[in-house]
Amino acid sequence: MSAYSVTEPSKVSKWVAGLLVTLYAIITLLPLVWIISTSFKTGPDSISYPPKVFFEPTVEGYVNLFTTRTRPAVSELDTLPPPDGLMEEIARRQGTIITGPSRFAERFLNSVIIGFGSTALSIILGTLAAYAFSRFKVPLKDDLLFFILSTRMMPPIAVAIPIYLMYRELGLSDTHVGMILLYTAVNISLAVWLLKGFIDEIPREYEEAALIDGYTRFQAFRKVVLPQAATGIASTAIFCLIFAWNEYAFAVLLTSGNAQTAPPFIPTIIGVGGQDWPAVAAGATLFLLPVMIFTILLRKHLLRGITFGAVRK
Repeated sequence: MSAYSVTEPSKVSKWVAGLLVTLYAIITLLPLVWIISTSFKTGPDSISYPPKVFFEPTVEGYVNLFTTRTRPAVSELDTLPPPDGLMEEIARRQGTIITGPSRFAERFLNSVIIGFGSTALSIILGTLAAYAFSRFKVPLKDDLLFFILSTRMMPPIAVAIPIYLMYRELGLSDTHVGMILLYTAVNISLAVWLLKGFIDEIPREYEEAALIDGYTRFQAFRKVVLPQAATGIASTAIFCLIFAWNEYAFAVLLTSGNAQTAPPFIPTIIGVGGQDWPAVAAGATLFLLPVMIFTILLRKHLLRGITFGAVRK
């Protein structure tokens, strides 16, 4: 009779688990692959039926995303000088001419400023609050923590009108500062709860030793606690950025021009003669890159942060 281990899975279990993980990864990545492939299709290929899996790639969608175009009369198109550059050449193939740049780059920059700005502010305030809840005797601590968490449970539509009226009175509508403060207010509850769990796992003896050596409380926090909580901070930053980066409802309600982010702008991309699906897919593809790069850079911290404190000694 072969020995059976409670902790070591069998070869069949490993094979089944690997198959399930591979299947899940394929199902999860398939829509992403389809969006990226659509961004390299022509307009007719993007709406063809049955859908085209094999096609001749083109950057037409990206050209349409970053430019505004018009369709002149055929006689006027024949009198124009030769196209100057690849973008002009692609536009001429579609029977259009470029009249200027689109506003996608501006909207994308707004997303970067608001998304990363609110994430940084959420992490700073959340870390300080989580440290206070973890290390000090705060009156009504459990009630305060529940109140903070309850703000995360509240549906955005429930406070949309009050926030709109408040922002209009304060002059924060369609401003970067207003959106950063709003996303920070939403994200800080998640940051406090996640970071408090990480800081609770850091032994108090480390700080006590630092205090005995002459460190102030803030110096002990900065030099002892923060380095050990780096994994939790990185994990929390990723979750906060994902929310701020993808948020749509408040961005539609509170922005229209100066501070409008990419999510409300991408669905409004209209091509000459109808919805330009390759341009929409190109915008969605580029919109994925910052969060993807940010997550890849912090992937080691993310993995350690998820498992931090899972095993107690």
